[in-house]
Amino acid sequence: MTEPAAPRWSVFRNGDFRLYGAARFLTGLAYQMQAVAVGWFVYDLTRSALALGLVGLASFLPAMLSALITGHVADTYDRRLVTAIAYATLAAADLGLVAIALSGTGSIWPIYALVVVIGTSRAFANPALQALLPTLVPRPLFGSAIAWNASLWQSASILGPAAGGFLYMLGPAAVFGAAAASFALASALVVAIRFRPAAVTERPPVTWATLSAGLSYIRSQPVVLGAISLDLVAVLLGGATALLPIFAAEILHVGPLGLGALRSMPAAGAVVTAILLAYRPLERHAGQRMLQAVAVFGLAITAFGLSTSLPLSMACLFVTGAADMISVYVRQTFVQGETPDAMRGRVSAVNTVFIGASNELGEFESGTLAALVGAVPAVVAGGLATILVAVLWGRLFPALKGRDRLLPAE
Repeated sequence: MTEPAAPRWSVFRNGDFRLYGAARFLTGLAYQMQAVAVGWFVYDLTRSALALGLVGLASFLPAMLSALITGHVADTYDRRLVTAIAYATLAAADLGLVAIALSGTGSIWPIYALVVVIGTSRAFANPALQALLPTLVPRPLFGSAIAWNASLWQSASILGPAAGGFLYMLGPAAVFGAAAASFALASALVVAIRFRPAAVTERPPVTWATLSAGLSYIRSQPVVLGAISLDLVAVLLGGATALLPIFAAEILHVGPLGLGALRSMPAAGAVVTAILLAYRPLERHAGQRMLQAVAVFGLAITAFGLSTSLPLSMACLFVTGAADMISVYVRQTFVQGETPDAMRGRVSAVNTVFIGASNELGEFESGTLAALVGAVPAVVAGGLATILVAVLWGRLFPALKGRDRLLPAE
């Protein structure tokens, strides 16, 4: 059986998928509101690019250090409950940020401590939730489910920054409170999913072999390894998200609303592309399209770094989101569609670390480089490096470049 030529709206007839999608939308909304508020709050307190970079590092390190454990948990316990508990913890962390904002303290370290809690909770939630999706829909609708799920997430990523910027005018506590409510509701929705996994009669022992099985599997799959590492290196070098408060305040001269608009643009490009992919999925040359999309991403980031116009900057970020969505669509289909279910949590955990490295660790890299050479040179250099990476990966991973279909025939 092969994937159908066109996806169907019938994926939304699945009640579990609707609950799953609603939870993803709410958490996407919460993550983006949270990111806008934390970024602006930290920059408002410190006026430091390095401080913004440390936010990304504090969020990424827990995912990196706990990846083998979180993947094992996702493959051993009920993925619904693991996700729900993680979202409830995220809600509690946001309530802690509310308390800090209302206290008026000028100390930055309590914020970093709660960002670590947030990063740890996401480290448990992401692989469990990613591994859950393929069990909720039949394989012929899996490509459609990936695209629609991505469009829901990116739609939230459009609304989230704008809502965060608007609410921030009422104070950071308002944003963190709204994020806490969203996470709490998402936790309840995940618990309500009717799908129940088969009872685990014997839990696998916690050994290095079982913990590292995800890494071993990825190393044995050159297409998956190439796709994951390409996304890691490209976004690590070309990401500019952490520096958006600097561009908004010092280069484009806009306030929190302008920052929210800038943060919304990549998601706007991504959601348009995701909907197009849902209706017209990639039929051929999947590997080449991924490499081309990464090159376009780097070109758009370079143009953004050179721009001093708000409309042009927004357009460049829109293109980065569209290009990144193609890369994400191909990578997620490879990772979730071809991995055996018994190992899907561990592989998703490793994938989550790579995503975190390309985003949160990329924020640390961007903030550190900007502190040394300035925000504009840091972004431009990263964009040019990303273009070179797309060319290099085509040579290092010929299996990825030559990959034609997204999913092999069953």
